[in-house]
Amino acid sequence: MKKKITPTDLWQRFFVVASSDTLVQIVRYTFVGGLAFLIDFGLLFVLTEYVQMYYLVSASISFIAGLITNYLLSKIWVFDQASIPNRGVEFIIFALIGLVGLGLNNLFLWLLTEFLSIHYIISKIITTVIVYFWNFFARKIILFTKKT
Repeated sequence: MKKKITPTDLWQRFFVVASSDTLVQIVRYTFVGGLAFLIDFGLLFVLTEYVQMYYLVSASISFIAGLITNYLLSKIWVFDQASIPNRGVEFIIFALIGLVGLGLNNLFLWLLTEFLSIHYIISKIITTVIVYFWNFFARKIILFTKKT
């Protein structure tokens, strides 16, 4: 007879116990990405609307703040394995993946805003979805999959 899975079991699996299961990591990465997005999005809005910074400059600054948040929480909570033992090298590669993400972020933000005349906030939401998948799978495959 199979053991009945309780809400506590699910909570433990998805939010507490370290896991290399991709589904668990995607769920956790979604929360981490959500928090990083709120930091990124909030800073973009404040820098653009209140500081009057050009939206692509503020997008770069806010993206970097989100990147740092994402790295720290990914190391602590999302990924339980590392393929690179040196944390400095790991962060550099994490940041390089993030820089590719930043390039994608700014490219799609620019294309959607300038050529399709979509408001920069809506463009940012669309762009975030695209960059989310790039960041998760690049980081999981390159940095957080134990090499045999």
